[in-house]
Amino acid sequence: MSAYLLGVLFIIIHLFANHFIPANRIRRRKWLSFSGGLAVSYVFVYILPSMHSEQETVELYIDNLTMESELYFVGLFGLLLFYGIQKTYAKQSKENRSSFWLQVIFFAIYNMLIVYIVMASNVAGIQSVFYGTAIGLHFIAVAHDLWRENPKQYNLVGRYVIASGIIIGWIIGVFVSLSSFTQAIIFAFISGAMILNVLKHELPNEQHAHFPTFCFGVVFYTIITFALKFFFEW
Repeated sequence: MSAYLLGVLFIIIHLFANHFIPANRIRRRKWLSFSGGLAVSYVFVYILPSMHSEQETVELYIDNLTMESELYFVGLFGLLLFYGIQKTYAKQSKENRSSFWLQVIFFAIYNMLIVYIVMASNVAGIQSVFYGTAIGLHFIAVAHDLWRENPKQYNLVGRYVIASGIIIGWIIGVFVSLSSFTQAIIFAFISGAMILNVLKHELPNEQHAHFPTFCFGVVFYTIITFALKFFFEW
């Protein structure tokens, strides 16, 4: 049931993301800095260790791996591919406003893969809160950037296209059963893309950052993660 509630939460986030961020400039800086701190912590204390764990899954399927870090190359490929798409979009956007839709479709696929991994992982209870907080705030930051870029088109159509990606990932995660090897590949690929987007969309730049709040977000989420791993043996 927790996974289903997460799916609903993610859909609501993309439909109303621009309403969640404070309009006041100072409060917005603090909110985005805190969110960025959580996202950076999520990358270092959850995604990277999970990549190591998934590498062990891959080794069960493939013998005689040469480097014992092949899954990290999949993550690197995901980062490079998504970065290349975004660079292409940035170049085109100066000449063609319709390229906004390339960005929307790109993030719909991105969200679909993330939600698939969450659903396929069968998260429940306190673990679903952990996932929901980190990924939900990540979705808000990404959606807010798209909304700022083209508010009218995003509100009219864009947010529904992106939310549809969540629904598709939700359905696939619930009704399609893939091998643990395939899931590990998808997890590594989308983790590379998520690392890129966290650094690009959620790590506040010097002009808009509130460093104490950012540090608080990092420390707060890191302590929560270690406590949950210690008490629940994740």
